[in-house]
Formats: sequence, C-alpha cells, structure tokens
Amino acid sequence: MLDMLRKLGVGTILATALFAGPALAQDVNLMDGVLPRPGDDRVVEAGAFKKDGPWTIGMSHFGVNANTWTVQMAHEAEAAAKLDNRISKFILLDANVSQAKQVADIEDLIAQKVDAIIVTPLTPTSADAGIEKAVAAGIPVIVHTGLTETDKYTVDIQGGGEHFGKVMGDWLVKELGGKGNIWVLRGLPAHPEDINRYKGLLRALEGTEVKIIAEDVGAWQYDNGKKVCETFYLNNPEVDGIWSSGADMTRACVDVFKQFGTKIPPISGEGNNGYFGMWIADGFPSVSPEYGPEQGAAGVRAAVALLDGKSLNKRYVYEPAGWDVEKAKKFYRPDLSANVWFPTSLGEEDLQKYYGNE
Repeated sequence: MLDMLRKLGVGTILATALFAGPALAQDVNLMDGVLPRPGDDRVVEAGAFKKDGPWTIGMSHFGVNANTWTVQMAHEAEAAAKLDNRISKFILLDANVSQAKQVADIEDLIAQKVDAIIVTPLTPTSADAGIEKAVAAGIPVIVHTGLTETDKYTVDIQGGGEHFGKVMGDWLVKELGGKGNIWVLRGLPAHPEDINRYKGLLRALEGTEVKIIAEDVGAWQYDNGKKVCETFYLNNPEVDGIWSSGADMTRACVDVFKQFGTKIPPISGEGNNGYFGMWIADGFPSVSPEYGPEQGAAGVRAAVALLDGKSLNKRYVYEPAGWDVEKAKKFYRPDLSANVWFPTSLGEEDLQKYYGNE
C-alpha cells in the first residue's frame, strides 16, 4: 500500500502517517526515503516546541570542507532555510573536523539562545554534552549525518550507514560469485558513518569466501583515495573487486586503473555526478547506494516542523535501495561539475551557482 501511495506522488512521511496514528504529523515530508525507524514508536508531541516566528536556527556542522559531499550538505541546509521567511537567521558553525571546536560551537549556539539546533556529530560523543544542555534549556535538537551516545536529542535522522555499506558489500559478493580478493577504502577515521559503513561490509562478507587483502583510509577525498589506490596497485594489482566507502575515492581508483591501462574491476560508488559520468562512459560494473546531501535540508525541515508545533517521530531512518547505471543516467548532469551529489533539493539557480561548468 505504501509503495502504491508513493507511485501516486504522496510524500514518504505523509504516506506513512496515514497508517501511523494521530501522533505523527501528516503534512511533514522531511525527505523522500526518510521513514520512522521501525520498532521505535516514540514521538515528539504536537506543540512541545511551538514558537511564533521569526526564528533563529543554528547548525553545528562537523566539517563543511571535509569533502565535496559535506560542502553540498551545508548548501542544502542553507537553501532550505531561505525557503521559509519565518527563519530570520540561519547560523552555520563549522567545527572543521575538530571535536573541541564542535563542543564550543554548540555552547555558542546555546548562549545565543537560538530557537532550534541542528547537529551533525563528528564522533559518537563529540556533541553529547552540548545536546543534553541545549534540550535542558528548552531548545529542540535535530541530529543527522552522525551518531550520538546520548538519546536526549529531540529528533534523530540517520542515513543508515550500516545499510549503505551492506548494499555495496552484498553487491560485490554477488558480482564475485561469493569468492575473491577485494580492496577496502574507508572514510574519515572515527566518524560514525565510516564505522557503520564498514560494519555493513563485514556483515555482507559473513559466510562468504570474499577476503579483504588491502585496507586503508581515503577520508572520502579524491586525492587521498588516489594515493591509497596507487599504493594498493603497486603492491599487488591482482584484485577482484573494490569496496569504496565514497564516490570521490571511487573516481580516484578508476583513474588509477586508467593510468595503468588495466581493466577496471567491480567497484562500489555513490550518488556523485563525476562518478556517474565515469560509470556511464566506461561501463565498469558498479552500484550506487543512496546517501543524499539533502539530509541537510531535512534537518532544517524538522526544526521548522517542531517550531511550527507539529509532531514528529523521535527517530527516522534513511535506507533506500542502491541505484543501477540506468537510474544514474536519469540524474547525471553533464552541464554540472563532478562535485555535485544526488539526490538533491537545490534549485536550478543554486546548482548553477555552485556547480555550473561555465
């Protein structure tokens, strides 16, 4: 029934709400693919944080320039804030991949008495104390793109890192017929998303004869990923498949194999325009798990819903199916740079402003 409603164009959250009882707001679509977490029926009651505008919303971002995806996630949040004229001020604080800075940033937002705080944690503990202090002060806190050890946040929207890693791992296992040797390129050390994507890979490899013969950190960046892949190749070019935790590193590995003039093995990707272009042009075997930077906008939408007095679930999950090359072709934009990610909620003006080729 839910699938039928989605095909009819009903928003994901709206479709779910029709069956979720009166506690869930029926007119809030945080982001396509985002659903209430199964087995967790806790809700934020309607009116709990209702407040007349104008509002000031703050965001503690773990590292805007950590990679191209994190840059766009910040753009998505800013663009979503501009769409609601009740948001008079959107304060984006960049922790620059520093736990100490993130702690200070959240303290700063609390001191400014913002109306809501969005947090993307650097580590599972980097934001916990600040989250608890903010909620105790009556400020709703929305967490996404990173885990916490505290559950005192108001709303949690998680991209399902373990699901993401398993989608890639399951695909590789199937592609290799259940046996073979693979390289593993991990993301940012200690970041919850990296930890969980790797857990998903290990789950996919259980009971198979697929073995990891080389593993290192590429930090979700092209330059670091290329260094890792070049080192792997020079040490032992005989590899059956590659599990890459992010598309910038995937693009780097593809370039390494082109550089050495050898066949590109099956390699996992992600919803990145540059990677889509390579995938379409070169035709190598791949899969693209979905992890849209629109999560930045979803955080803003959740904050607005709470301040508007609507009820939300306490926890949401974002675990869509992986994309094949035919779906990638529908999103690929040759008029935009390699640095844009999909799916996105950015309007055409912003896409051209930030990612236009001209």
